[in-house]
Amino acid sequence: MTYIKGFKIRLYPTKAQEELMWKHIGCSRFIWNYMLDVQQERYKNGEKHLSRFDMMKIITPLKKELEWLGEVSSQTLYVTCTNLSEAYSRFFKKISGYPKYKSRHKSDSSFPIRSNTVYLKDDKLLNVEKLGKIRYKTDFVLPTGKGNLKARNAYIKNVNGKWLLSFGLDVESQDVELTDSVVGIDLGVKELAVVAQDEEVTVFHNINKSKKVRDIEKRIRHLNRSLSRKREAYKKRNGRYGKTNNILKEEAKLRKQYARLANIRNNYLHQTTHKIVSSNPKRIVMEDLNVTGMMKNRHLSKAVHGQCFYEFKRQMQYKCEWCGIEFVLADRFYPSSKACSGCGHIKQDLKLSDRTYVCEECGLVIDRDANAAINLQKYCA
Repeated sequence: MTYIKGFKIRLYPTKAQEELMWKHIGCSRFIWNYMLDVQQERYKNGEKHLSRFDMMKIITPLKKELEWLGEVSSQTLYVTCTNLSEAYSRFFKKISGYPKYKSRHKSDSSFPIRSNTVYLKDDKLLNVEKLGKIRYKTDFVLPTGKGNLKARNAYIKNVNGKWLLSFGLDVESQDVELTDSVVGIDLGVKELAVVAQDEEVTVFHNINKSKKVRDIEKRIRHLNRSLSRKREAYKKRNGRYGKTNNILKEEAKLRKQYARLANIRNNYLHQTTHKIVSSNPKRIVMEDLNVTGMMKNRHLSKAVHGQCFYEFKRQMQYKCEWCGIEFVLADRFYPSSKACSGCGHIKQDLKLSDRTYVCEECGLVIDRDANAAINLQKYCA
């Protein structure tokens, strides 16, 4: 069984290559907005909706009028037409909303490239159509040589000044020999996850309580206050809100800190889920948390948001699928915390502040989260 696995590698373009990349981004955005204009005008005139191939045919005569469109790869413009066609298709099927115009300031700074011409060289160079050879860096072991990479849906994107190449590869599912053990995972705010497996309980600590994350959050608060003062000062002088060069610089610093914080959290989630899956259990059981309801609690909402519960569940699901591990979501109303892991007695008056579970029937004294993880380990759907 094969599946498509996504990869991202860091690019280090020259100044000339970076300038050409920005041209690709601008042309891709222009074609999207231009074709959206054409479709809307045809709709007003009662004409037939254009398919992606009809939109592609418009590009050739358009290049004669706008010569700067010829400076970029034609594949970038064609894939943009395909993306717009798919956006219309989702709208007609009532899956998503009507396609919107792409703003220069708000849209993603990315563009598609011709996937079948992308290949890696042994000397850490990447070949991309129109852009030439670009230096890159990655920890992945990828096939080198012309025609060996076989990338799918390749995109180049600028994220806070860093250039990234993302693409998909056809990968064979892993043939893993599974054990007979069952894993129960209890997610929480105090600790990220408490894992019960083979009569052992492992605690994965909350990364948001680490010094590194606290320092970044402190820096974000400082930048937000500084940015707010600059905006208010501008409004006081001009009678309206606006952006000076100093405000733009401050916003760039803030975006960089937010991106760094998101990367730290995401990397920790990947490390945690990988460690759990690497034990090769036959089944992994998680609780189905009502995250929307938890976010309504103003005392817990920030902590819940920082734990990224949905992303943790998503990673566990696809990694279990790769390895052939059975993934089970326990019923939302399953009393994993209230039930005693020793005798099964349910403690109805258990409060959120009770961090230690004391059973009134058998006298078991155990940590609340460890008790819940053991109960999830015993869960049967």
